[in-house]
Amino acid sequence: MVPLKRRKVSASDSAGKTGNNPGEKTPTRFPGVVLFLLEKKMGASRRAFLSQLGLKKGFQVEDVFSERVTHIVSENNSGHEVRTWLNSQDVGRAATAAAARLLDVSWYTESMRAGRPVDVLDRHKLQEQQADEADVVSFSLPSYACQRRTTLDNHNAAITDALSLLAENAELSEDDGRGVAFRRAAAVLKALPAAVTSTRQLRGLPGLGEHSLRVIGDILENGASTEVESTRRSERYKALKILTGIFGVGAKTADRWIRDGIHDLQRLRESGQTLNRAQQAGLDHYDDLHQPVTRAEADAIGEIVQRAVTSASPGARITMTGGFRRGKPTGHDVDFLITDPEEGNEEGLMPKVVSWLESQGFLLYQKTSRNSYLESNEGPGRPSSNMDRFERCLSIFKLTRKEHRAGADGPEPGPGSQAENPPTRRWRAVRVDLVVSPVSQFAFALLGWTGSKLFERELRRWAGHEKAMSLSSHALYDNKQSRYLRASSEEEIFHLLGLEFVAPSERNA
Repeated sequence: MVPLKRRKVSASDSAGKTGNNPGEKTPTRFPGVVLFLLEKKMGASRRAFLSQLGLKKGFQVEDVFSERVTHIVSENNSGHEVRTWLNSQDVGRAATAAAARLLDVSWYTESMRAGRPVDVLDRHKLQEQQADEADVVSFSLPSYACQRRTTLDNHNAAITDALSLLAENAELSEDDGRGVAFRRAAAVLKALPAAVTSTRQLRGLPGLGEHSLRVIGDILENGASTEVESTRRSERYKALKILTGIFGVGAKTADRWIRDGIHDLQRLRESGQTLNRAQQAGLDHYDDLHQPVTRAEADAIGEIVQRAVTSASPGARITMTGGFRRGKPTGHDVDFLITDPEEGNEEGLMPKVVSWLESQGFLLYQKTSRNSYLESNEGPGRPSSNMDRFERCLSIFKLTRKEHRAGADGPEPGPGSQAENPPTRRWRAVRVDLVVSPVSQFAFALLGWTGSKLFERELRRWAGHEKAMSLSSHALYDNKQSRYLRASSEEEIFHLLGLEFVAPSERNA
């Protein structure tokens, strides 16, 4: 079959076409008007639609920005934002010198309706006057998160969620330094009293590195960060999230499984991998453990734990710690700190508590470790860490759903069974951590186990860098005086560190 010969295109033909759609002949009716639609905030699909509309009406609409452009049309941008974008382009200075008109999209849509370029009125012009520095409301914050009061009210949730996702991805990739950097940046944004509208407001704030500022700027300008969205869609990130979401599985194990081709729970179950007791329990109860724990459920567990503790030592008491103590309405687990007002009575308490809980059928899994903390006359033998050495029990709790009538739903499924109708099951699995502290260390343990994780990290950093002290969940050691500093309350610890007391509800860094 003989191919058709391509028709030669004359100069007059090509003059009537634009770079947008070279296959369609669109005569230019307004040669003195060359338009460019700015994609920023407008979006690619809307820009494409408006561009095609303009071409059909006989306007010159450039797909690529150049010095020829006489009218720049944008949506939801100020004149300053458009000029800033222009100056980032190779031809930005030339375009600025040519005084291209910066117009709101309303001028463009009115011109489309009229079938010609309408007169440019004041309401069509973008405000180009840059705000004076004095008009920009800048924020100011102390350097350490433990000096700041961070409630659950977050005025910058879209930004902090994005930074937290990048931090989590770094931590799952075992890049702890980068993870901490993103966490500190997110903590700064959480502590701000109002929403950020410009990165200029963040000048001079602590903890905001170049990378974090770039992500923040991207979100403020475009509504989302390309890096964050790319990470969120990454197959590796999604696999790491699923696998490390199994109780007892860390980043190293998950990475090894991924390299073996395991990316989800089904493949893990089919792989024949040998799992330890914790991992098997985590896999069996995966769905339950990924359901948020409510405050009511946490309180119900607290009542059971208190009964167990009282049966072992009538004078002992429990305190709920973690996010619930900071005022969070839900959590991923429940933490309890156990102590006895009589020093030494806490010894041997944990085995009795665990034995009672097991005898009553409340524990689906438990692993207990002994107290390995020894106070040295020479002070702490290692750098401060968020890992303490208290006696503890890491468990998966079987919580009965009281709202179901006994026997109304037929036989109760066994632990780990895959019931066809899960809502009819009369119990759920919940992660519960029990920690026993001597009363002499209780204030430090309470402070350490309340969190947040970053707040505690910053407390230890403040103690070391600003006070030459070593803080842990066991004690506070003054390196200058070479002695331990005792405290019976959190308020005393803050005072010893030279800090204003921060209530638990304000430690949500």
